[in-house]
Amino acid sequence: MAEQAKWYVVHTYSGYENTVKATIERTVESRSLQEWIHAVSIPLETVTEVTESGVSKTFERKVFPGYVLVKMVMTDDSWYIIKNVRGVTGFVGSGTKPTPLTEEEILALGVEKREIVVNYDVGDTVRINDGPLTSFTATVEAVEKDKNKVRVSVSMFGRETPVELELDQVEVISQ
Repeated sequence: MAEQAKWYVVHTYSGYENTVKATIERTVESRSLQEWIHAVSIPLETVTEVTESGVSKTFERKVFPGYVLVKMVMTDDSWYIIKNVRGVTGFVGSGTKPTPLTEEEILALGVEKREIVVNYDVGDTVRINDGPLTSFTATVEAVEKDKNKVRVSVSMFGRETPVELELDQVEVISQ
């Protein structure tokens, strides 16, 4: 079941996001629907605001007010349960059919994080395994795990060229 679960966007009345999330979670718990509805999320961003007096306040703000993300297996029953939660106006999608989010959209929203194990460090020799420079050998110059980026130096046409890639686009060459 878990591999069939996809993220869907649920439209809510403005200001009802937390209530809708709590109601869905309570319903899942009370009716034992964990195999159908896996997770409920409200994308938040941390904002730091500096007032005129120079005092900075940090708070979390909803990235998409009026929307809640639900990871679920879409069936008539699970659709009905979500649709009938107080404060829900419907699913986002074309016509009457809800449209799931793509992998790229999920990663961009930061709802699910892929954990990438980095087994190389600055100075190591790596092989590029994805993109236009596939199979090129390079030297790692910098690793930024929080940004999912690695900067490598590739030798092309007799010159060292810096290239920025994602962490999983390179692999260490076994010695």
